[in-house]
Amino acid sequence: MRGKAWAPGVAVLLAVALAGCTGGEDTGGPDAKRGASDTTTAAAPRPGRFDTLPQPCKAVDRATLDSLLPGLRALPADEREDGYAGTLAPTFDNERKVGCAWKAEAAEDGDRTDSLTLDLERVVSYDAAKSDDDRAREIFEKHRTAAHIPDPSPSGAASASGSGSPSGSPSGSASPGDSTAPSGSPSPTSGKTGKSGQSASSSPSPSTSGDTGATPAELLPRTLSGLGNDAFLNDTLGTASAGGSPRTVTVVFRTSNVVVSVVYQQQPGGADEVPDSKEMQDKARKLADRIAGSFEE
Repeated sequence: MRGKAWAPGVAVLLAVALAGCTGGEDTGGPDAKRGASDTTTAAAPRPGRFDTLPQPCKAVDRATLDSLLPGLRALPADEREDGYAGTLAPTFDNERKVGCAWKAEAAEDGDRTDSLTLDLERVVSYDAAKSDDDRAREIFEKHRTAAHIPDPSPSGAASASGSGSPSGSPSGSASPGDSTAPSGSPSPTSGKTGKSGQSASSSPSPSTSGDTGATPAELLPRTLSGLGNDAFLNDTLGTASAGGSPRTVTVVFRTSNVVVSVVYQQQPGGADEVPDSKEMQDKARKLADRIAGSFEE
């Protein structure tokens, strides 16, 4: 009898316990699923491709330096090595931002002064919702906006009136891979007769980065394709001072989470001289291409 009375009691207790567990699951089912979804950790953005930077003063070989700064070859022997070595830019973190600068006078070209500056920045995003590449793209866009570089033309070509040239002047045709600049872009043309034979009237204005003469579209400040993930070229002509008008060509590009800036400047020695735009742009672009290629090695 005791056995028969005890067994049903145990069965009742087990049934109640099981019913309680089942009831708890059914009642909290929808909320539990939502809670599980809400507490799931979102996938962290992928880090940038690069976690180091090259040594900037070794990023440009001697042959390239001889081409951009011919005055280096003419330096006295005891100064030549220092000239090729360049000057490191001060930095607080060699893994995040580095730079180097070179400068030389070319006596055979009327004491022309050439300078080259290379800056590299490895971008790290501290925003959990933003990747290193996204943050680097933002920094690149800030550089482009500050330089007033227009967005790429959807058609890849600009009209004569929208190329930055005055009305009625030829705009030229865009070079492959480069977008032309719309109306309002600064003109990189020379103000007086220079090496390229370009001519115009008065001295260039800093606000227009050149004179009002016709500018081939392929020489206008523009975005570039085929160089890293994003790139642009700027060409500005300053006001003549003691010598001729100084020209500065800047190429900025981004490859993954690294933003690179190449600044090539030439100050002519003669008062009537203006540095050749195409020659300087070609040299700066080739150097940028080499540096971009070194990141793929």
